[in-house]
Amino acid sequence: MQVEEFLEQSALRLPNKVALASQEGRFTFAEIDRLSNRVANALKKEGVRRGDRVAIFLDNSVEAVVSVFGVLRLGAVFLMVNPKTKGDKLTYILNDCRAVSLISHSKHGEIFSGIGARVPSLRFLVLTDLASSKEETGCLKTLGWKEAVESQSDLRPPKEGIDADLATIIYTSGSTGFPKGVMMTHLNMVTAATSITRYLENTAEDIILTALPLSFDYGLYQVLMGIKVGATVLLERSYAYPQVIVEKLIREKATGFPIVPTMVAILLQMKGLTPDRFTSLRYMTNTAAALPPAHITKLRELFPKTKIYSMYGLTECKRVSYLPPDQLEIRPTSVGKAIPNTEVYIVNEAGDRVGPGVIGELVVRGYHVMRGYWERPEETNKALRPGPIAGEKVLYSGDLFKMDEEGFLYFVGRKDDIIKTRGEKVSPKEVEAVLYALPEIVEAAVVGVRDEILGEAIKAVVVFAEGARLTQQDVLRHCARHLEDFMVPKFLEIREALPKTSTGKISKRELSAGGGERD
Repeated sequence: MQVEEFLEQSALRLPNKVALASQEGRFTFAEIDRLSNRVANALKKEGVRRGDRVAIFLDNSVEAVVSVFGVLRLGAVFLMVNPKTKGDKLTYILNDCRAVSLISHSKHGEIFSGIGARVPSLRFLVLTDLASSKEETGCLKTLGWKEAVESQSDLRPPKEGIDADLATIIYTSGSTGFPKGVMMTHLNMVTAATSITRYLENTAEDIILTALPLSFDYGLYQVLMGIKVGATVLLERSYAYPQVIVEKLIREKATGFPIVPTMVAILLQMKGLTPDRFTSLRYMTNTAAALPPAHITKLRELFPKTKIYSMYGLTECKRVSYLPPDQLEIRPTSVGKAIPNTEVYIVNEAGDRVGPGVIGELVVRGYHVMRGYWERPEETNKALRPGPIAGEKVLYSGDLFKMDEEGFLYFVGRKDDIIKTRGEKVSPKEVEAVLYALPEIVEAAVVGVRDEILGEAIKAVVVFAEGARLTQQDVLRHCARHLEDFMVPKFLEIREALPKTSTGKISKRELSAGGGERD
């Protein structure tokens, strides 16, 4: 099966059901299907062929969604690039994969202005707000969406490709400072989507509200999985206005709500939210980072009838594990067991499997494991290594875990995230959990900073709730009460907000660069 068949099958089963509700309006499965065919035919007319890479540089929108399916229908490969990406990084990504086309909006023109001269492989642009086509300076053809796409035939182009072909390349941070492209085949993506919708028990009755960017694979899969099962997806541009999101959750009677910890921190600070307002919400999911136990407790109070799924995943395989909601109170710090049709195990530095309670690197086995990093054989060979069956490759996650006697996983930290201070190893997650136990702290991050005496010193950066009367000494005394002495932060910085990446994660790289100054 190929990813675009999610839409084809749902359009046959439920042609008149609303598939997508976005800022542009409400669109049925049949309408999304027809628009995707038009995108495919427009791209085909311009010479896009099987295996070509097409970049989608758009905000969450119907045009972004139909572009994904249009590209796939030609057997081509799509890249979702966050429209907040800076020009130099965009140029690097397009050159790295030798993209042939860029689909975007004129409001991002400052970023991609003159891109044709910097990216030799790029043959044309498609601008969703442009009515007619024109020739841009530098001889890069620029097509207007209305003329180039909406005027095309509704007929589906002949199917090309197989499930072993690439479907997408997802660019993620690399150890060298340059982003690297994670190659995902149709088989990888179909396997992941099938497994996740299975344990979430998704059906056509679901209404999924997502404010996550489509350039974040967690956000992208909300749309893919919704279309796969015939659900309705409420696609929001961002979480910038949380009150609007909450009101829409209630008004639209949403049944599914994917979140990340930073969204939870904002949600829990909102006034006037009561448990009786979310009667339709069947489940919430969390990934990107573990929820602090204190936030889990508050969520359960606010959403008593909602199943809360704590999950763990990697771009290189989409999803690894989930914690069944009935285990949340029993094992609040666990990220659960392997998702359906996946095997996980933990190995030591010699590559041997270890038993319960022993910390080691997590290894993931399954058809959702990436094909590799785009044109990076050395990094691919480091991440993908021989598995139990001859010729098989499994994913070495680079993350440290331990497993209990019943097979539940517990995240310890990145192999390069562990802080070594005074000869001891400290997991930032453990210190952060203690910080979050203070009700007045809404966000916290712990990093290691260079220290001539300690090797690395522990630095904590926190955000206080509005009206909080905590002092720096209050926080440090709290840490001293709950942590071993070598785990108590040497530096504590109080900020109004923490820096975030484009996907909403706290940017620890920026915090580490800040050094060890006290507040």
